[in-house]
Amino acid sequence: MELVRVTEAAALSSARWMGKGLKEEADDAATTAMREVFDTIPMKGVVVIGEGEMDEAPMLYIGEKVGNGYGSRLDVAVDPLEGTSIVATGTWGALAVLAVADAGDLLHAPDMYMDKIAVGPEAAGLISLDNSIEENIAIVAKAKNKNVEDVVVTILHRDRHEEMIQRVRATGARIKLIPDGDVAAAINTAFPKTGVDLLLGSGGAPEGVIAAVAMKCLGGDFQGRLLPEDEAQEKRCQDMGIADTGRILLLDDLVKGEDCIFAATGVTDGELLRGVQFTGQGGQTHSVVMRAKSGTVRFVEGIHSLKKKPKMVMKP
Repeated sequence: MELVRVTEAAALSSARWMGKGLKEEADDAATTAMREVFDTIPMKGVVVIGEGEMDEAPMLYIGEKVGNGYGSRLDVAVDPLEGTSIVATGTWGALAVLAVADAGDLLHAPDMYMDKIAVGPEAAGLISLDNSIEENIAIVAKAKNKNVEDVVVTILHRDRHEEMIQRVRATGARIKLIPDGDVAAAINTAFPKTGVDLLLGSGGAPEGVIAAVAMKCLGGDFQGRLLPEDEAQEKRCQDMGIADTGRILLLDDLVKGEDCIFAATGVTDGELLRGVQFTGQGGQTHSVVMRAKSGTVRFVEGIHSLKKKPKMVMKP
């Protein structure tokens, strides 16, 4: 539950920039707030997925230590603002997200593209990136006792996905095209109320690891395949111990062990979480936190007095 305070702080800070057309400022606000609250959390964390390499990011960079220095040694993966463009335009589905696992359990995914597929618990263990698009849609439809025409597939709206979009439409399945935010899209497959059944397409590899943590907590399934674009990226993969970049990375390849935790707070309204609202009482947040070991999923609503905690941190 302590980790929710971290995502709440990032969401509240970045939400101030909603609709102002300033995505870098929104991201900086989320990152700064997240980093400050991390210092109050009892943990010995090391960022393995963050805002970039040490020379690229002033904080929450890969290798940075977070937490107050007490407690367990943990791998930490963060995306202080998933959907910077979403916040800049005031549209749908931006989140502040983080994931933690025991030290050494998270894949240190390089900043490159990853081919992805995600499904909820009903189809876990049945789908595969080695299957055709048509086969995976049919599998999900059967697992969820739906007609193919009732299946909803989420895909990032990118030119590289045009052929995939046409093939999905040819099956009769429906598509929800999203501008950004495929972590949220992966999670949505595990909650019937979102109306989403399947995530397909390529997106950032670091975001893939974060999504995999959530899917492990939810009993869903996630697979990824790294897509290096040049020799430098190939070398990054080899340095990680992935000599065969064409192999499928299964859920246990992306997040090992039996215990991990995922937390997210809505910044703008989405299918699963409501966005931040500012009222006379302060800021209102809607979050989810989940743990793989217990299988517990909690939805948390918060009302925050920004006068008493202007940066979400209690001062002595």
